Amino acid sequence: MSSLLYLGTVLIWGTTWLAIAFQVGDVAVEVSAFYRFTLAALTQIILMSALGKLTWVPFRQHRWFILQGLLLFCVNFLFFYNATVYTTSGLIAVVFSMATIFNMINGLIFHRQLPALRSLIGATLGIAGVCALFWNDLGSGNWTGDNIKGLLLALCGTYCFSLGNMVSQHQQKQGRNVLTANSYALVYGSITLGIWCLLQGYSFELETTPRYLGALLYLAIPGTVIGFAMYLNLVGRVGAEKAAYCTVLFPVVALSLSTVYENYLWTPYALLGVALALIGNVVIFTKRKPAPILSMSTR
Repeated sequence: MSSLLYLGTVLIWGTTWLAIAFQVGDVAVEVSAFYRFTLAALTQIILMSALGKLTWVPFRQHRWFILQGLLLFCVNFLFFYNATVYTTSGLIAVVFSMATIFNMINGLIFHRQLPALRSLIGATLGIAGVCALFWNDLGSGNWTGDNIKGLLLALCGTYCFSLGNMVSQHQQKQGRNVLTANSYALVYGSITLGIWCLLQGYSFELETTPRYLGALLYLAIPGTVIGFAMYLNLVGRVGAEKAAYCTVLFPVVALSLSTVYENYLWTPYALLGVALALIGNVVIFTKRKPAPILSMSTR
């Protein structure tokens, strides 16, 4: 089951990059995110209610849902979207792959979980692989004040995502259902995004082109409702440090799609990056066979 959750998360979130690119245009990216999470919240609540799975939770416990909504469905996206104004998508992808390291650090801080050496090695290989994938972007960039600002914003977004992982892991340990927690968190996240957009004076006019609406539907339902349910279930099953390795493989899927839709040309560095990412994946998830127990029989 964990393998299916992992593969599903990589394929779904790896393809959302293209859908987000399809939404770039007249609508402010923050407003597009508001539409995405509002539609996702409505879809999830309707489905959960229809199936009789939406559990009422007393308001005094909603602080965890509010925190999860802010970290996973609001603040982290604001950081990432604003980072794209100042730096390249390649650098942002490299920073986001560091979620594996952040999850190890936060797991130690909040759950007193020491990271396994195998996970550290695998994460290092994975991050090196993402760096190789975007080597041309990283090598050609001048480290101006804007690039540093974009780097810091991307780091903040990734750390928020990691903290959201910790909140979800805590909620699951408390016996809260992932889908129920996501339902409430999506409501709080989308409301906060809406307030932010109002305060910024953004127009809420919706683009009605098939390209934009198709991307919105994909981002809201597979990308959010299904993707976050799969990923956070994976966090509960294998731990945050292993689950976050998905972030290393997202660029591999995204660049594969870019080959078809945007004529992306693979370089030797990019091929090396894919190899390193896959090797890191094997290192993290391959289970070591226990050593055989030798016994001596007495006669």
